Amino acid sequence: MTKKIATAGNEGPKVRSDCLIKLELRDKGGLEVNLKSKVKAMYGDDILATVNDILQHFDIKHASVAISDSGALDYIIAARMEAAIKQLIDTDKAYLPRFNPDNKYATKSDRFRFTRLYLPGNKPSLMINAGIHCPDGVILDLEDSVSPARKKEARLLIRNTLCVLNFYGAERMVRINQGKMGIEDLKYVIPHNTNLILVPKAESADYIKEVAAEIKNINPENPVYIMPIIESALGIEKAYEIANAHTSIVALAIGLEDYTADIGTQRTSEGKESEWARFRIVNAAKAARIQPIDSVFSDVEDTEGLTKNVMNSKMMGFEGMGCIHPRQIPVIKNCFKPTEEEIEKACKIADAAIKAEEKGLGVVALGSKMIDPPVVKRANKTIELALKFNLISKDWRKAYVS
Repeated sequence: MTKKIATAGNEGPKVRSDCLIKLELRDKGGLEVNLKSKVKAMYGDDILATVNDILQHFDIKHASVAISDSGALDYIIAARMEAAIKQLIDTDKAYLPRFNPDNKYATKSDRFRFTRLYLPGNKPSLMINAGIHCPDGVILDLEDSVSPARKKEARLLIRNTLCVLNFYGAERMVRINQGKMGIEDLKYVIPHNTNLILVPKAESADYIKEVAAEIKNINPENPVYIMPIIESALGIEKAYEIANAHTSIVALAIGLEDYTADIGTQRTSEGKESEWARFRIVNAAKAARIQPIDSVFSDVEDTEGLTKNVMNSKMMGFEGMGCIHPRQIPVIKNCFKPTEEEIEKACKIADAAIKAEEKGLGVVALGSKMIDPPVVKRANKTIELALKFNLISKDWRKAYVS
């Protein structure tokens, strides 16, 4: 017997900015839509109009729809409606909201990625204001934070979120699932200006190549970057191979919760058990000329522990970390800022390089010490970073060089 009843979305006393849709297809009787919402007096007509428009879009003429609304925006209601409909009928149609022109931007391969904020892919309340916290990247997660039964539903919500939600310039990231499901995820997110794809539990360069090929097939024009996440002993052993799998890879991350479980140990705040693996990630990334990105710090209440962790991460050579709560963002960014000593040294090196170029010299010297090109490049990166954080002015040579 063909399934005729479906549900999608969430409800409950702690649920915000979401709705639960119960859809029953009928053989006759027309359309019946029942709405339960605290905002029904103000927005009820708009919600009903949206629902009826979606039903018409999918050529549904006879159905009963019950909506329990907790303040869901139109694009969320649309995603939940489409998810319920696609449980009942086989269709290639999509009900796409209008794309927000503020989100039509590209990002650079070498942009700073100090903070990337993970957001569960099936909880719209956590997504709505993510951009205002100013992370370097916002990750809409389809993998670990979404139960297997809700992954198809989350795809539609993330797709609509990419279309509508203002990311305020943050890099628009999506963590896909593993294997074939991850390849299928790409069809829902790549067409809507996703800037970067995170590939979880990466253990094979071949799979990264498959992801890159599918991205190119869906979107042959605009660049979409890739960040593999290493989360196993095998992944650590193949880190350099994975980092070099494709030219679209811009960063290599480590996931310590899964890695420590894989090697049979407990993750600690000191991180001694994962130090070797983290150095391997840094070395592989640097050898491949991409960014090494550290794991998340899971205790959102321990600001002191987070600060120590970030400072250690910076010392090891990492260039960013994951975040699981907005309050971690300013702490991580502040720790990754260059110190006054680092800025002063970088300015002197960069000034020496400028003077050498002006004189037509092929060698850069600072006092009696010769400066190699990679050191000059790192100094320029430090200056760029100091400018980003408004720690120096564009006239830095006057302030730091005599």
